[in-house]
Amino acid sequence: MSVNYGSKRIVVGAHYGLRDWLSQRITGGLMALFTILVLAQLLFSRGPIGYDTWSGIFSAQWMKVLTFVVIASILYHVWVGMRDVWMDYVQPVAIRLALQIFTIVWLVGCAGWAIQVLWRL
Repeated sequence: MSVNYGSKRIVVGAHYGLRDWLSQRITGGLMALFTILVLAQLLFSRGPIGYDTWSGIFSAQWMKVLTFVVIASILYHVWVGMRDVWMDYVQPVAIRLALQIFTIVWLVGCAGWAIQVLWRL
């Protein structure tokens, strides 16, 4: 004889859970490693830390590419976090959609600005 207690839980939603959790950890780890790399370059630089030092750190092409990868990671990290906040706390669908669109537009603008800063377009 089979006895079922309670009702069966019906799971609904987008099922982002594990993928989002993992992406947050990976992008966070990448940002932490990049921060350690930049701090190490600053600690082992000679002389006063000014514009020339910062310019020297970010002048190599590999550092520009790595910096942009980290910026892209930050943008994705922010998108996942903000999307979750909007989905959890903003109930009216129209307002939630408007906030998500605003977030995407803002992040794309930030990506364009980052490219401009890194490569002086």
